Amino acid sequence: MSTCSVSKGCFVFKPSAKRRRVSEKKDRGLGESIGDSEDIELRFVTCQSLWAQVKAKTEQIQEDLNKQLFDNLVNFLKLSHSEFQEKTAERTCRMKSREIPTAALILGVNVTDHDLTFRSLSEVLQNNISPYVALLEAKDCPGIKNLIQKLMGQLMNCYVDVEDEDYVQVSQKRIRCSMNSIITWYESVTKKTESTALSEKGTSSSRHWQSPPVVVIFKDMESFTTKVLQDFIVISSQHIHELPLVLIFGIATSPMIIHSLLPHSVSSLLCIELFQSLSCKEHLSTVIDQVLLPTDFPFKLGEKVLQVLINVFLYHDFSVQNFIKGFQLCLVEHFYSQPLSVLCCQKEDTKKRVNSLTHEQCENVRRLPSFRSYVESQASEKQVALLTEDNILKGIIQKLLEDLNVYHQNYLPVLRCLHVFTSSLPKYPLGKQIRELHCACLENKVWETKEYESSLQLARMLNKSDLVTMLQQCVEIFVSSSGKEFDKTVEKLKEFLTQFQKLEEEAFQERDVSVSPQKELQKKTDLYHLQKTLLELKDSRRSKKLTKFEMLRFEVVDYIDSLVRNYLIPAHHKTLHEIVYFNRASVLREHLNAAPRTALHTALNNPYSYLKNQALKSEGGSISNKAPDICIVYKLHLECGRLINLVDWLEAFSTVVMSVEGQNADAASSDQVDDTIHARFIRAVSELELLGFIKSSKQKTDHVARLTWGGC
Repeated sequence: MSTCSVSKGCFVFKPSAKRRRVSEKKDRGLGESIGDSEDIELRFVTCQSLWAQVKAKTEQIQEDLNKQLFDNLVNFLKLSHSEFQEKTAERTCRMKSREIPTAALILGVNVTDHDLTFRSLSEVLQNNISPYVALLEAKDCPGIKNLIQKLMGQLMNCYVDVEDEDYVQVSQKRIRCSMNSIITWYESVTKKTESTALSEKGTSSSRHWQSPPVVVIFKDMESFTTKVLQDFIVISSQHIHELPLVLIFGIATSPMIIHSLLPHSVSSLLCIELFQSLSCKEHLSTVIDQVLLPTDFPFKLGEKVLQVLINVFLYHDFSVQNFIKGFQLCLVEHFYSQPLSVLCCQKEDTKKRVNSLTHEQCENVRRLPSFRSYVESQASEKQVALLTEDNILKGIIQKLLEDLNVYHQNYLPVLRCLHVFTSSLPKYPLGKQIRELHCACLENKVWETKEYESSLQLARMLNKSDLVTMLQQCVEIFVSSSGKEFDKTVEKLKEFLTQFQKLEEEAFQERDVSVSPQKELQKKTDLYHLQKTLLELKDSRRSKKLTKFEMLRFEVVDYIDSLVRNYLIPAHHKTLHEIVYFNRASVLREHLNAAPRTALHTALNNPYSYLKNQALKSEGGSISNKAPDICIVYKLHLECGRLINLVDWLEAFSTVVMSVEGQNADAASSDQVDDTIHARFIRAVSELELLGFIKSSKQKTDHVARLTWGGC
C-alpha cells in the first residue's frame, strides 16, 4: 500500500481482521488466555473460597481491635445511665447543671473506615445498652428541623417525608417534629416495657431496660453546621431530666474541634469524655501480619503490587478497608487472568488438581518463565521428558509446589527474626514495620543491599541486654513455627544465651577479684606510676583485642546473617512462583489510580465505548446525530479556538441534530423544533460548563471561554 500526496502527512493503515485477531492473541499472552481454560468454574469457586477466608479473618481482626474501645464506651454509657436512674443528690446536681453525657470518639483521618466502625458500634450498643440508637450524618441534617426529623425517624422506625420537615408519619398518624414529641414517645415506650417486665416476672429485675438511654451518634461531627449543633445541644439540655440522652461525636481530626465549633456557653452543657481508637497504621500492620504473611493462605502479592497498595494507603486515604478491597481486586484479577491459578489452593487439594491437569494446562506450565529456567538447568534427557511427557511433568509440578510451600513456611520465621534485630536499630535502615522488610526481601536479595550491610554493622554494636532480649524473642518465634526445620536453630540460639550467661558470671567474679588491686594502686600516686599507667593505656588502645563478649556478639550476628542468606531468597527466584504470586502492578494501578479527565474525554468523544450502542459507532472524526446532546456539543467545541461564539455553536449543533429530525413529517412547526433544539443546546452547554470544559467570558457576552486544549 502506498499513497501519493503533495503535502506531507501521517497515514494509518488498519490491519485486516484476521491479522488483527492473531496479533491480539499474541499480545494477550498467557495471562489473558482465560477462554482456553476448561476449569473456569473451579477457579471461580477457589477465588470465592479464598476471599471468604480473607473477609472472615479481616472482620475478626477489626472486631478484636475495636473490642477494648467498645468496652470502654459501653462502661461509660452504663455509668451515665445509672446516674440518670438513681434518684440521689448527685443526680439532682447533674439535672441542675443540665449536662449531657458525651463521648468524643477520636477515629482518625481514615474517614472511609468510619462506616464499618459506627455500624459495629451501633450493633454493640443496641445489644448491650439501649435499643434506641440513632446515627446522624451532616449531609442529612442541614437544619435543626431536618436533624429532629431524622432522629425521630430512626428512633420510631417510621416514614420520613423529605419534602415536609415539620412532620413524620407513624402508623398512619402525622406527628410534629419536636423534642416534646420525642419525650412523649419515650415515656409511652418505657411504660410499655416496664409493664411487660412486671407481667412476665412480677417484679422489675433490672432497671436498666426500664429507662434505657437514647444514644445519638454524630458520625461526622466536623461536617455539621455550627448553628445546628448548638441548637440541638441547647434544646436537649433543657429536657435532660425528661429524656436520658447520650451523645457520641465521631471526630476525625482533634478533640479541640468541639471547642472550635461550640462556644463555651454550649460546650459547658456537655460532660465530655475522650475515647481514642487504634491507629490505622497499626491496624494495617496487623492485617498484613495475620493475612498476607501466614503460610496457610496460598495467594501472595508480589513486591510491586504490595508497594502500590501500601502507597495508596499512606499517601491517599489511610483506609484499611480500601487496602482490603485492593487486595480483593488482586485476588480476582489473578484468578481471572492466570489459567494456572487453579493450582493456587490449599495444600490438601494440590495433589488432586495437579493430577487432573489437561494437556493444554501442562503446556501453560511449560511456558512459564520460571519453569523454562528450571528446565534449562536440567540434564538433556530430563529436559526432553519434561517437555514431552505430561505424567513426568505432573510429578515435577507436585514436587515444585511442595518446595514452594516449604519455602513459605521457612521464610516467615526468619523474616520475623530479622525484623526483631532491625526494627530497633537507629534510623531503621531496613524499616520499622515488618511490611517494609518484607517488600525489601521480595524485591532483591536483601543481603546484597547497602541497607542490610548498614544494619549488620549496627547490630554488631548492640549491648548485651538488648542482644539477649532479641535472642529470646527469636527463640520464641522459631519454637512457635511449625515443622522441625528450625530445631537446630533453636538449639544454637539457646547455646548463645547460655554463653552470654556464663560471660556475665565471669565478669561478676572478676569484678570481686579486682577490688583489692585497685586499693593498692590508689596508694601509688607518684608521678612515675601515673605516667607508666598512661603509657600502658595508650598501648592497649593501639593493639586492641576483641573481648569475649565482642567475639560472641560477632558470632551471633554472623549466624543470623547465614539464616537470612539461606531462607530469605526472593520469591521470583523460585520455580512456579507465577501460580501463587500476583505481580501485575500496572493492572492494579490502572484500576486504583483514577484518570477522570481521560475517562470523560473517552465518554464524550466516543460514547459507544460506554453505551455499547451500535448506532453510536462513527468512522473517523465524524459526529453521529444519534449521539447524546452533550457528546455532539463536546465534539463541536473541540473544533473551536479559545473563545467560542454561542450563536455559531448553536447553528452547528442544530445542523447536526436536524440532519435527521428535520425530515420528520410528524414534527410540529419549525418554531417549536427550534425551541426544542435551543433548550437541548442550553442544557448540554450547562452540563459541559459543570464538567469544567468551558466558562462564561467577560470579554464578549455571547462567547464562552474554552478551558481545555489539544484532544481533551
